[in-house]
Amino acid sequence: MDSSKREGETAINIPESKSTKGKNVAHTTTVMAPPPPRGGWKRGVSIFDFILRISGLVAALAATTTMGTTDETLPFFTQFFQFQASYDDLPAFTFFVVANAIASGYLVLSLPFSIVGIVRPHAAGIKLLLLIFDTTMVAFTAAAAAAAAAIVYLAHNGNSKTNWFAICQQFNDFCQRISGAVVASFIAAVIFIFLVVLSAVSLHRRH
Repeated sequence: MDSSKREGETAINIPESKSTKGKNVAHTTTVMAPPPPRGGWKRGVSIFDFILRISGLVAALAATTTMGTTDETLPFFTQFFQFQASYDDLPAFTFFVVANAIASGYLVLSLPFSIVGIVRPHAAGIKLLLLIFDTTMVAFTAAAAAAAAAIVYLAHNGNSKTNWFAICQQFNDFCQRISGAVVASFIAAVIFIFLVVLSAVSLHRRH
């Protein structure tokens, strides 16, 4: 091969045909070698995935601890009644705490897999596994947040048709805490959606 040819090119010699036999004609063609695979952008996606998982863990833990420690007792009471509001008085809030606690535990367990994805950006099996569980967590956290949001709405506004009275004027601190917990849970659900999209894009670009 001539030394003046560019690096990455391959010369292919074509044998002489009958029509050119006896003539000093050289037939060569050049084929560009395929560029080496690049994993830079996938490593960047994996790093962003790791950051999102830490952010989702913070949001899910905040939702769990805020809701799980919400309890307010009014300073006045009668001989027979004490006015108290606690998260475990309502099954929707109990489900909320359990769902976000499971999501928090999953995010902790997924961090080592995310680190492996940074070290080995072309490992498709890990990304597929995380994609499946992330999709499950989207449904789980969104369902818990939606159920709790419905109760929070009733706590703030009540429902005159069913004689459900708004309690937030009396239990102001209780309502503020459960509202903040619901917002944090919705943030965690949105982060899970972004994680699903990142994993799907990374797997699609691989093929």
